[in-house]
Amino acid sequence: MTNFDQVLNYILGALLIVIVFSLGYAYLKPHRIHNRYPVSTLVLKTTYLAYLLVLMIVVYFASLKKGGLINVFYDIEFFGFLLVLFVPTIGIFVRKLGHFRKNRENFYYFFSLVNLLSIAALLVMYFI
Repeated sequence: MTNFDQVLNYILGALLIVIVFSLGYAYLKPHRIHNRYPVSTLVLKTTYLAYLLVLMIVVYFASLKKGGLINVFYDIEFFGFLLVLFVPTIGIFVRKLGHFRKNRENFYYFFSLVNLLSIAALLVMYFI
């Protein structure tokens, strides 16, 4: 029975990943594509969902396998992790603001690139 706490943590962590990813999917509605910008919208939504999945898996493994985020991401890497954590999400939330409606397609491609770079940064920081 001493192993019950660890098993429960693994199960709750996996459940949290499913819940957060489902909420992200429900918010983005990737099945609904913008009529004027179908490609850029699909690219943005797909890269953000891929980023979200990679982020949740890295946090899961860092928390449960390696003893916590502070043990995986040291000093300056932790600030990089915080930057990677918030910038893509801010990009998704501000896409609906009126200020970005004029250059929406360029904005979508830019934040798709930011999402891909965030995935790469997460993987590099986790494995190195």
